Amino acid sequence: MNTALTATYALTVLLLIATPGPVVALIVNTAAASGSRKALFTAIGTNWASLVLIGAAAWIIMTSAAIDKAWLNGMSLLGCLFIGYIAVATLREALQPPTATAAAVAETPQPARGGLLQGFMVGISNPKDIIFFISFFPQFIQITESFGKSMVVLSLLWIAIDFAVLSLYIFAIGRIASQRSSRMISLASGVALLLIAAVGLLYNLKELTA
Repeated sequence: MNTALTATYALTVLLLIATPGPVVALIVNTAAASGSRKALFTAIGTNWASLVLIGAAAWIIMTSAAIDKAWLNGMSLLGCLFIGYIAVATLREALQPPTATAAAVAETPQPARGGLLQGFMVGISNPKDIIFFISFFPQFIQITESFGKSMVVLSLLWIAIDFAVLSLYIFAIGRIASQRSSRMISLASGVALLLIAAVGLLYNLKELTA
């Protein structure tokens, strides 16, 4: 095994996951609003999405398929739109008057907060992960002499680092969360998701029209 290349991959994955983005914002928001258990299921959903993207990267490598840049930008654009939808739903809920009675809140339909499916959808539409797995992941495939073994090692490393980092975020939010802080965290997460979506939309629209 190429130890140096493996270490480089692990460090790259750690920095990629730890850097605030759509997945981290969703996990933090879910942990603050719905608790650690729901946030853990959300993290499992994002892990599931990562495995799908890894599978796509493996197919590209095996078939030597060329990825059309316009197609990649289009996928990222759709991902940004979905992230923007999640951001708006989060902000609408967080900006509701805190004086609303429990009965009124119970009668009002609330947007789904986290969970396996939403975690998967945000993970699979995360522009940062799409670009990484399609463009950069193939560079690390030579960590072993066997393609299959390399894919297993790279996948396991991603899952372990991803789940460890997201679990730390969940644990940290669980220690500080209160009714007031949960609302502030939801607002901050919603704003972060909206900014990520807006920047991604502008960038991909510019690339598609260039």
